[in-house]
Amino acid sequence: MAVKKTVVLGASENPSRYSNMAVNRLSAHKHPVIAVGRREGRIGNVPIVTGQPKEEEVDTVTLYLNPTNQKPFYDYILSLKPKRIIFNPGTENPELYDQAREKGIKPMEACTLVLLSTGQF
Repeated sequence: MAVKKTVVLGASENPSRYSNMAVNRLSAHKHPVIAVGRREGRIGNVPIVTGQPKEEEVDTVTLYLNPTNQKPFYDYILSLKPKRIIFNPGTENPELYDQAREKGIKPMEACTLVLLSTGQF
Protein backbone atom coordinates (compact mmCIF):
# COMPACT_ATOMS: atom_id res chain seq x y z
CA MET A 1 0.00 0.00 0.00
CA ALA A 2 1.36 3.41 -0.96
CA VAL A 3 1.97 5.87 1.84
CA LYS A 4 0.04 9.09 1.19
CA LYS A 5 1.04 12.26 3.01
CA THR A 6 -2.25 13.81 4.07
CA VAL A 7 -3.18 17.25 5.38
CA VAL A 8 -6.28 17.15 7.59
CA LEU A 9 -7.77 20.64 7.50
CA GLY A 10 -10.13 21.33 10.40
CA ALA A 11 -8.47 18.97 12.90
CA SER A 12 -9.91 18.91 16.43
CA GLU A 13 -8.77 17.39 19.72
CA ASN A 14 -12.40 16.43 20.42
CA PRO A 15 -12.54 12.61 20.02
CA SER A 16 -16.17 12.73 18.85
CA ARG A 17 -15.22 14.84 15.77
CA TYR A 18 -14.72 13.08 12.45
CA SER A 19 -11.50 15.02 11.85
CA ASN A 20 -10.08 13.50 15.05
CA MET A 21 -11.10 9.99 13.96
CA ALA A 22 -9.57 10.58 10.52
CA VAL A 23 -6.20 11.63 12.00
CA ASN A 24 -6.19 8.50 14.20
CA ARG A 25 -7.15 6.16 11.35
CA LEU A 26 -4.70 7.73 8.88
CA SER A 27 -1.94 7.29 11.48
CA ALA A 28 -3.01 3.70 12.11
CA HIS A 29 -2.71 3.08 8.35
CA LYS A 30 0.84 4.56 8.50
CA HIS A 31 0.06 7.63 6.38
CA PRO A 32 2.05 10.71 7.43
CA VAL A 33 -0.48 13.24 8.76
CA ILE A 34 -0.32 17.00 9.11
CA ALA A 35 -3.23 18.05 11.32
CA VAL A 36 -4.20 21.71 10.88
CA GLY A 37 -6.74 23.20 13.28
CA ARG A 38 -7.89 26.41 14.92
CA ARG A 39 -6.12 25.54 18.19
CA GLU A 40 -2.86 23.78 18.89
CA GLY A 41 -3.12 20.40 20.57
CA ARG A 42 -2.56 16.71 19.93
CA ILE A 43 -4.43 13.79 18.44
CA GLY A 44 -2.54 10.73 19.63
CA ASN A 45 1.07 11.29 18.54
CA VAL A 46 0.12 13.88 15.92
CA PRO A 47 0.47 17.55 16.86
CA ILE A 48 -2.31 19.89 15.72
CA VAL A 49 -0.72 22.96 14.15
CA THR A 50 -2.38 26.28 13.40
CA GLY A 51 -2.03 28.58 10.42
CA GLN A 52 -0.92 27.36 7.03
CA PRO A 53 2.20 25.20 7.42
CA LYS A 54 4.37 24.78 4.33
CA GLU A 55 4.44 21.17 3.21
CA GLU A 56 5.98 19.37 0.25
CA GLU A 57 4.82 16.26 -1.61
CA VAL A 58 1.28 16.27 -0.23
CA ASP A 59 -0.83 13.49 -1.76
CA THR A 60 -4.20 14.37 -0.20
CA VAL A 61 -5.93 17.26 1.53
CA THR A 62 -9.01 16.07 3.41
CA LEU A 63 -11.43 18.80 4.47
CA TYR A 64 -13.38 19.08 7.72
CA LEU A 65 -14.32 22.75 7.25
CA ASN A 66 -17.62 23.99 5.88
CA PRO A 67 -17.42 25.96 2.60
CA THR A 68 -17.50 29.36 4.38
CA ASN A 69 -14.53 28.38 6.56
CA GLN A 70 -12.67 26.97 3.53
CA LYS A 71 -12.50 30.34 1.74
CA PRO A 72 -9.47 31.72 3.64
CA PHE A 73 -7.63 28.46 2.84
CA TYR A 74 -8.24 28.28 -0.94
CA ASP A 75 -4.79 29.59 -1.90
CA TYR A 76 -3.14 27.50 0.79
CA ILE A 77 -4.87 24.27 -0.27
CA LEU A 78 -3.99 24.83 -3.92
CA SER A 79 -0.39 25.81 -3.06
CA LEU A 80 0.14 22.37 -1.48
CA LYS A 81 -0.37 20.88 -4.97
CA PRO A 82 -2.09 17.73 -3.68
CA LYS A 83 -3.12 15.02 -6.12
CA ARG A 84 -6.63 15.16 -4.66
CA ILE A 85 -8.88 17.00 -2.22
CA ILE A 86 -11.41 14.92 -0.30
CA PHE A 87 -14.58 16.85 0.49
CA ASN A 88 -16.07 14.97 3.45
CA PRO A 89 -19.86 15.15 4.02
CA GLY A 90 -20.85 18.74 4.79
CA THR A 91 -17.80 20.26 3.08
CA GLU A 92 -19.03 20.08 -0.53
CA ASN A 93 -17.90 23.21 -2.40
CA PRO A 94 -18.33 23.58 -6.20
CA GLU A 95 -16.32 26.83 -6.22
CA LEU A 96 -13.25 25.05 -4.83
CA TYR A 97 -13.85 21.98 -7.08
CA ASP A 98 -13.50 24.24 -10.12
CA GLN A 99 -10.33 25.92 -8.82
CA ALA A 100 -8.82 22.51 -8.02
CA ARG A 101 -9.62 21.10 -11.47
CA GLU A 102 -8.00 24.14 -13.11
CA LYS A 103 -4.79 23.22 -11.26
CA GLY A 104 -5.01 19.53 -12.19
CA ILE A 105 -6.14 18.48 -8.69
CA LYS A 106 -8.89 15.87 -8.40
CA PRO A 107 -11.81 16.92 -6.15
CA MET A 108 -13.59 13.96 -4.52
CA GLU A 109 -16.87 13.97 -2.61
CA ALA A 110 -16.16 11.14 -0.23
CA CYS A 111 -15.65 10.20 3.40
CA THR A 112 -12.03 9.67 4.43
CA LEU A 113 -13.10 7.19 7.13
CA VAL A 114 -15.07 5.09 4.61
CA LEU A 115 -12.22 5.18 2.07
CA LEU A 116 -9.79 3.95 4.76
CA SER A 117 -12.11 1.21 6.05
CA THR A 118 -12.79 -0.11 2.52
CA GLY A 119 -9.14 0.05 1.39
CA GLN A 120 -9.87 2.73 -1.23
CA PHE A 121 -7.82 5.53 0.31
